[in-house]
Amino acid sequence: MDNPVARMDRGAESPRILILGIGNILWADEGFGVRAVEAFHRGFEVPDNVTLLDGGTQGLYLVNFLQEHDHLLVFDAIDYGLPPGTLKRIDGDEVPKFTGAKKMSLHQTGFQEVLSAADLLGAAPQRLTLIGCQPQDLEDWGGALTPPVKARIADALALACDVLGEWGVAVAPRKVPFDPAQGLLCHDIDHDSYERRADPATTTVQG
Repeated sequence: MDNPVARMDRGAESPRILILGIGNILWADEGFGVRAVEAFHRGFEVPDNVTLLDGGTQGLYLVNFLQEHDHLLVFDAIDYGLPPGTLKRIDGDEVPKFTGAKKMSLHQTGFQEVLSAADLLGAAPQRLTLIGCQPQDLEDWGGALTPPVKARIADALALACDVLGEWGVAVAPRKVPFDPAQGLLCHDIDHDSYERRADPATTTVQG
């Protein structure tokens, strides 16, 4: 576990940054955050002070990760009451207001609790940014991302690169082709494999 005093005494060291995707890939657009961080990992190289994590629906288990990092960038599906696929960036103290707006899944309440618990432990992020996407469908069990949400992943990654740039972190597209074996998700739940399984048109019927 991290020591709050140690966090304050890091001086000129590079801040430790956590890029976190949260959500449930089994409920269509609810998986946006996980799919976004997966795509970021697949597409970009990051320096050693940056960690990428599929947070799924782990809730309070994520507190330990916040204790080990200084800045937090979160991808998530957020119901802003806007047209599907709308992206919004929220910073700092405004983030908890949006992660609790219009309850739509168990993980959101959990993430509010994560932020509160981290604050009580003296481990609240020094910088906090949420990149949220307005979902279209959260009730399609086993379904993939809907087209308007899937179409915004690239824009979400570009926005994340802008945020990281503001935090003094340079990221670059991968020079070496990505090895699927090094993915954040495996066992056929990575985005491409999952979509093939979720699409009836690609499912082979056994006779």
